[in-house]
Amino acid sequence: MHWLAAVVAYIPSPPSDRFHVGPVRVTYYGLFVAAGLALGFWVTMRRWRARGGDPALGERAAIWACVAGFVGARVAYVSTHLGEFSGDWLGVFAIWRGGIAIYGGITAGALCAVLVLRRSGGDVWAFGDSAAVGLPLAQAVGRLGNWFNQELFGTPSALPWALQIAPEHRPAAFAQSATFHPTFLYELIWSLAVAGILVLVDRRRRLVEGNLFVAYVALYGTGRFLLELIRTDTTWRLLGVSRNGWVAAASVVGAVAVGVIRQRRNRSVDEAVYRRSL
Repeated sequence: MHWLAAVVAYIPSPPSDRFHVGPVRVTYYGLFVAAGLALGFWVTMRRWRARGGDPALGERAAIWACVAGFVGARVAYVSTHLGEFSGDWLGVFAIWRGGIAIYGGITAGALCAVLVLRRSGGDVWAFGDSAAVGLPLAQAVGRLGNWFNQELFGTPSALPWALQIAPEHRPAAFAQSATFHPTFLYELIWSLAVAGILVLVDRRRRLVEGNLFVAYVALYGTGRFLLELIRTDTTWRLLGVSRNGWVAAASVVGAVAVGVIRQRRNRSVDEAVYRRSL
């Protein structure tokens, strides 16, 4: 049984982060991010049409949200990792190496979608609910790219599912450790769970329009906050919590507050309408 213990002792990292199609170099990171975007786009558009939304407007809002999201995610990452680009400022544009901040992407993408929808008279909250399931699915697929880049791992671990990291990718503080928590995998699983939970909640139709997206923000933020406690790629911490950890905590608190207020307000309106009908 010693051979079995050796096999399950860790998850190996891929031997390469790219492949070639003729003279064209393709990175797995870019491939999985693109695949995640495609899946998220398809799910969002399907849900948007099911809600009676204008397909052309929905596609325009989603496309611009993707563009703005990419820019926002990269800007957010670069702004918090300036030391990585010292002497190599062209590296700012090398997104195939990894390095996008999800909260920067969600914020920029959401703001852009709101702008497009409002200018055309679209229903912002309905679009948010449409994207609430597509977003975590896109994130789940995209996280596989982190595996090929040997990034987004946590503290050293000897668990059977620990991730083996090559010496050149290990943090200086853990240079002698060979296996780490696969936080990219934890987030992938949590994102799939969030998508599943939201689908079930949506089928019961108990949330006011827009609160499904609010629930996505709260659920994803909860998982992200916990994962930030064991990640090793953070450049700044306050009271032991990383910058993204604080952002995640703030997003959870804000989302819960907004969701409760909107849900109660809708209930009050329904009760008022009911009384007038008596």
